[in-house]
Amino acid sequence: MKLLWKSKPQLIKMKIKTIITGSTGMVGEGVLMESLEHPDVEKVLVINRRPCGVTHPKLTEILHADFLDLSPVADNLTGYNACFFCLGVSSVGMKEDVYYTMTYTLTMHMAGMLSKQNPDMTFCYVSGAGTDSTEKGRINWARVKGKTENDLMKLPFKKTFAFRPGFMLAAKGAKNVPGYFGVFRVLYPALRSLFPRFVTTLKEVAVAMINSVKYGYEKPVIEVNDIIALSKK
Repeated sequence: MKLLWKSKPQLIKMKIKTIITGSTGMVGEGVLMESLEHPDVEKVLVINRRPCGVTHPKLTEILHADFLDLSPVADNLTGYNACFFCLGVSSVGMKEDVYYTMTYTLTMHMAGMLSKQNPDMTFCYVSGAGTDSTEKGRINWARVKGKTENDLMKLPFKKTFAFRPGFMLAAKGAKNVPGYFGVFRVLYPALRSLFPRFVTTLKEVAVAMINSVKYGYEKPVIEVNDIIALSKK
């Protein structure tokens, strides 16, 4: 696979100013921590319903309760060239209409606003392995994620990527990790070996997002094998 760039030295010097959502969750926390440590990320804005508990010279945090009404904070969302959208909910035990609102409606509302205010933005959406791009399958969450991916691609961003990680290994010391992930950590080496197309690390996901902003990628949908390849560039 070849990455798409016109002038690699120029793009490597690119400074990323990114908005990150979902930083109080496992995926968002991992992406946030990697972004704060990465030399090519200059500025990070997180938008949360509750404090993420992180302080850093690069970091600004906005607390906002209603992601379906961003008008009170809209003026703070300009001047960014990336968004790492890690906000999401599990469909387990959730009514279909509520899941649709929290997954599709919320994402499209924020993405629509960002695409108008930041035309040079690369939008990276954390979707999931097994997402249904046809929107016609039997599994509701996969259809909703597929519709979200498809409609995000229609917005006037500079680039839009749908990341489809499977099982992700969080970094040691991460705070927002479910208790059962302790078992996954023990099993990770074997799972990575047996199921390489479905297992990755959060660090790889985060670095792949950063590299997608710097270099682009030949496909808009980034599967696990693409995540691993892109993280190594």
